[in-house]
Amino acid sequence: MDPSRISRAALISAVALAAAATGTLPSAATTPAGPATASAGAYDDTYYEDALGKEGEELKSALHTIISDQTRIPYSQVWDALMETDEDPENPGNVILLYSGDSRTKDSHGGDVDDWNREHVWAKSHGDFGTSTGPGTDVHHLRPTQVTVNSTRGNKDFDHGGSPVDQAPGNYTDDDSFEPRDEVKGDVARMILYMAVRYDGDDGFADLEPNDQVDNGSSPAIGRLSVLKEWNDQDPPSDFEKNRNQVIFDRIQHNRNPFIDHPEWVDSIWP
Repeated sequence: MDPSRISRAALISAVALAAAATGTLPSAATTPAGPATASAGAYDDTYYEDALGKEGEELKSALHTIISDQTRIPYSQVWDALMETDEDPENPGNVILLYSGDSRTKDSHGGDVDDWNREHVWAKSHGDFGTSTGPGTDVHHLRPTQVTVNSTRGNKDFDHGGSPVDQAPGNYTDDDSFEPRDEVKGDVARMILYMAVRYDGDDGFADLEPNDQVDNGSSPAIGRLSVLKEWNDQDPPSDFEKNRNQVIFDRIQHNRNPFIDHPEWVDSIWP
C-alpha cells in the first residue's frame, strides 16, 4: 500500500479517537482534508482506484469496501454534523431543509412543529437499525427536515404521486409512498443507493437493498428502484449536494457517497 495512504488512515484514526473522547466533531482545522472544491476526478486515482474498471456486483463490492472505511459518530453528534453539512450557503446561521427547501435557523431544532429534526432518508425501521451508531447515524442519509413533514414521510417508500404535502410544496404522498420535490429527487435516490452499498450485512446490521415495490414495512428494503434510478438521471448532483459530500469526507466521516461523484455507477450496479 502507498505509505501516504497508511499515514492518512492513521491520522483519521487519531482524529476519530479524539472525537470519541471529547464528544465533539472533528473540525476542519484538525481533520485531514482535501480542497473543498475538489472534483470527483481528483479522487479517482486514490480513493476510488480499487473500483475503477469494474462493473455490476464487482463494482458494488469494491465500493462497499472503500466506503466502509469511515469514522462513525453517535446520534447525539448528528445535530452538529447537519449544521455543517446542510448549512445555507447564503446564510451560515441556517440550514436548508431537504423536502421543503426552506432555510431555517440552526438553533430551531427539536420536537416542536416548527422545528427541524433529523430525517433518516433510508427509514430506520426498514432493517430495524434505529439510531444505532452505524446506519442510524450515517450522515450521508440524514438530513434536516421540518418536524411535521418528517412525520408525514414517516417510513414510506419512494414513488410517484399522491396528494400535496402541507408545508413542503412540490412533495406528494399517499398511503405507502412519498415523492420529494424535483430539486432533490436525485439526492434522495443517491442517498438510498449509498446505504444499499455501504450496509451489506457484514457488520452486524441488516443487508440493505433497494427493490421495485412499496409498502416494504420493516424489511431491510426500500423502493421503488426503477423510480430511484429515474430520479438519479433526472436530477444530477447539485453544487449543494457535492459540497455536502465533501464536508462529510473532510470533517465528519471521511468517506464519500460514490453516486454523487459518479452517478453513472448506479446503472452499472442496477442495470
